[in-house]
Amino acid sequence: MSRIVIEAGNTEKQYWFDVWRYRELFYFLAWRDILVRYKQTVIGVAWAVVRPLLMMAVFVLVRTYFMRFETSGDVPAPIFIFVAQMPWLFFATALAEASNSLVVNANLVSKVYFPRLVVPASSVITSLVDFAISLCLLAGLMAIYQFAPTYRILYLPAFTLLAFLAALGPGLLFTALNVRFRDFRYIVPFVVQIGLYASPILWDLGDIDVSDKISPEWKEEVKMLVSLNPMVGVINGFRWMFNQGHTSLYLPSLYISMASAFCFLLLGTWYFRKTERTFADVI
Repeated sequence: MSRIVIEAGNTEKQYWFDVWRYRELFYFLAWRDILVRYKQTVIGVAWAVVRPLLMMAVFVLVRTYFMRFETSGDVPAPIFIFVAQMPWLFFATALAEASNSLVVNANLVSKVYFPRLVVPASSVITSLVDFAISLCLLAGLMAIYQFAPTYRILYLPAFTLLAFLAALGPGLLFTALNVRFRDFRYIVPFVVQIGLYASPILWDLGDIDVSDKISPEWKEEVKMLVSLNPMVGVINGFRWMFNQGHTSLYLPSLYISMASAFCFLLLGTWYFRKTERTFADVI
């Protein structure tokens, strides 16, 4: 049976090794969060079904009757919207859960030694459950519309991993800030709301090409600018996978979004590790 020895400087030297040794804690915390999320609710798991379907219905109405945008090719509007909102809902849920995870687990953090990184990371993992339910809903929609995916669906693990990393970086940053400054619990929902409209769910990168409100010489620059949002590349990638070739994979946007997600991950990890030793005192 292995033992963990706590001594001066030892935790710093073996931090990432301890994260691996505490890997079972990821499972237990994630499983506990899943039980807590659905056990004491009125409709339980059905909420994970009702929420994305209602959101899709509203977005379809807004895009079709108010924005009056046409979907790419022969892609049905519900699939066009649902494919984009699926990774966004995962990101938004993961960010909200991770940012509040240390405060919710204050008793555990203040009394027991373990790498605190486990707590927000397990919250992001928990959000994969809702994402899996959304995938099942998407499969049902595609069956109804007889709109089968192509071989590109094999890229699903890669884009899911990118969405996971895009959520983990800001999640680590906000959860560390939330421990010291409790006002951040009000800032996170605002950031999520702004990010919703800044992400290509109601609109598409292709809409920028056909828009007559943007000067032609600035359209590429606008695409580069919006791609600083790490979820832009993820959403574009999901549409590329599921829209039967009617949506092209805009590689410059993907590369910029990947770089942005990586920068957020580095920033979040750096600030989290910098302030981690003070969590037990201020939480």
